Amino acid sequence: MLNQKDIFQTIDMIEQRHLDIRTITMGISLRDCAHPDVKTCCDQIYDKITRRAENLVRVGEDIEKEFGIPIVNKRISVTPIALVAESCRTDSYVPFAQTLDRAAKEVGVNFIGGFSALVQKGCTVGDRKLIESIPEALACTDRVCSSVNVGSTKAGINMNAVALMGQIIKKTAALTADNDGLGCAKLVVFCNAVEDNPFMAGAFHGVGEPECVLNVGVSGPGVVHHALKSVKGQPFDVVAETIKQTAFRITRMGQIVGNEASRRLGVPFGIVDLSLAPTPAVGDSVARILEEMGLETCGIHGTTAALAMLNDAVKKGGVMASNHVGGLSGAFIPVSEDEGMIAAAESGILTLNKLEAMTCVCSVGLDMIAVPGDTTAETISAIIADEAAIGMVNSKTTAVRIIPAPGKVVGDRVEMGGLLGSAPVMPVYGQSTVDFISRGGRIPAPLQSLKN
Repeated sequence: MLNQKDIFQTIDMIEQRHLDIRTITMGISLRDCAHPDVKTCCDQIYDKITRRAENLVRVGEDIEKEFGIPIVNKRISVTPIALVAESCRTDSYVPFAQTLDRAAKEVGVNFIGGFSALVQKGCTVGDRKLIESIPEALACTDRVCSSVNVGSTKAGINMNAVALMGQIIKKTAALTADNDGLGCAKLVVFCNAVEDNPFMAGAFHGVGEPECVLNVGVSGPGVVHHALKSVKGQPFDVVAETIKQTAFRITRMGQIVGNEASRRLGVPFGIVDLSLAPTPAVGDSVARILEEMGLETCGIHGTTAALAMLNDAVKKGGVMASNHVGGLSGAFIPVSEDEGMIAAAESGILTLNKLEAMTCVCSVGLDMIAVPGDTTAETISAIIADEAAIGMVNSKTTAVRIIPAPGKVVGDRVEMGGLLGSAPVMPVYGQSTVDFISRGGRIPAPLQSLKN
């Protein structure tokens, strides 16, 4: 049984090793807010979010004070807006993004996710309107996050949507050029997106979720890094066991916080996402964990094997600590948000090709990558297609969060601040992918999709 004794055992982790609850995210269904009139629909969305999440921030802060556990972010995810807004007679969904932003500010959350569309097999009229609204929506809001799912193991890859998203990312960068294309940091393109992800920018409240639910995202790369120092030179069996035991303690803390927040808010507890989510702070890096295993620098030969073991051990330890592990759950490799990754990328050792290989064995994918501002939409689409193919064939979630930084070239740096950190601009291939992307259509689902 979970009790406060488990909390006290983590004091050193919290005070010395950057352990925190990265987010408590309230998922809210907006399906009953649909209405043909835009104003009425937006009003109903605003009213429901502010009513349901009225106490979310206060409860999070109370738990922080009582348990001594930092809860870095309080967030909201909502039903993909493409589903809710499709009944409205309007050509632009920007008003819905503005409504989400206004509601997020009213209740005090850091971000709100769900300006999203699920188009893995094709676009409806509403899906298309939402996607085309993304650049303006992210340019005129502060806390709204957007995601588009373009592929799945069951459906294959919607290459028409992939081509469109390359253009959308370029437009988003242009409209937020004054902030180095910051809007793109709030836009994720998925394959096999999950419905209960508490992490931004990809969170949305799936159609299979309850009316309202609370999901927790834990973190703790610094804790794992410190634990591995005690087994320096030991066999990988010992390394894996050490990671498992550490992940167990981290996840247990998330379970306690989730249950307590759920009780106080009067909403069901959903899942613990036990992903190792780094920050730009020194000592809170996934790259440094890999280097502690014996790699001189993250990105050299051996990196993929080390990351595979880390990801697997984290999952094995976490599932023993919670009945409901979900979301993405693994190890994140966002370049701009990990000081070790930044250093490796700046040295030229960590490349896009290596990051793509690492995607095969960890959570998400090419995350928070900055590329030259003159990178073409087709090249961006091809990068998305590569990542989606990895997710589709391997039955895992992959994603791209890429920033074609306006006016920037290889060697420059994009500064985003806070948890988003800073990203060195990385090179991409200059050869054309126009003929490849212009084919359109769908890449068929792989044979392993036929499981019935």
